[in-house]
Formats: sequence, structure tokens, C-alpha cells
Amino acid sequence: MKALVAAAFLASAASLPAWAVNIGVTDAWVRATMPGQPVSGAYMQLRADADARLVGASSQAVPRVEVHEMKMDGGVMRMREVKAIDLPQGKTVTLKPGGFHIMLMNLEKPIAAGDIIPLTLVVESGGKRQTVEVNAVARAARMGGGAAHRHH
Repeated sequence: MKALVAAAFLASAASLPAWAVNIGVTDAWVRATMPGQPVSGAYMQLRADADARLVGASSQAVPRVEVHEMKMDGGVMRMREVKAIDLPQGKTVTLKPGGFHIMLMNLEKPIAAGDIIPLTLVVESGGKRQTVEVNAVARAARMGGGAAHRHH
């Protein structure tokens, strides 16, 4: 079994371009939505083995996906799209509610707890781009959470 896993790993590594940066993605999740709610957020931890930047995201399950940041601006919490999120070599960058996150917009149907939302992250390093496939599991929204996304 170990030989099979090793062979599969080597085969996938061999298919990567020589310049590809390794991106580790952990704890990828999406906030479940209520009926009629057109937006949600995706969150995860990212770690790169070389300096890189998250420059975009998409999903075959969601019509519109953007990389966003929430931060205080003059005493008001504001959300805005960002062009990139830096992924410094060897450091874990957390996408989380109230900070950097991936906005899922124009949802055509609710996202239920347990649903799997496929995401394609676009990462740039050394002037070259690559994609990273992620499956984010939907988690039930907590009471009182997600207010910032309801009005976006």
C-alpha cells in the first residue's frame, strides 16, 4: 500500500511544472446558508514553500467568486475585494471570518451543512501562475454569525 501511495505521489509531482510552488491547504470550509441568502464565505489555512500570492479563486458550483478582506476603517468594519493575499514562504496564512476570505456570490441554491464546494485557487509565484484544487466542506452557520455577509 505504501508503494502505491508513493507511486501516486511521484506521478502527481512529476506532472507539476518545474517552477510550481507547493501550497498546503488545511481546514477548508464554507459557511452554510439560509434559503434565499445569495452569498457565503470560504475559509482555510494556506502555507507555501516559497513566496507566493493568492491572486484569485473560482468554483464550478458558484457563479461568482472573489478574494475579499474585512477590516476596520474609521471605526466601521468594511469588506472589499483584494487583488492578492501574500503567502510568505513557510508561514501559515489563515482565511477566516472577519479577515481575508473567499466570497461566494450569486448563489443559485442554499449551501447545506455537509455540502462539498469545489474551489480552484489561483496562486502566483515568481511571475508564474498555477491552480490549486480544494474541496471545502460546508459548516452550519452559528447564531449571530455572518451578519457582514448578509448585506454585501
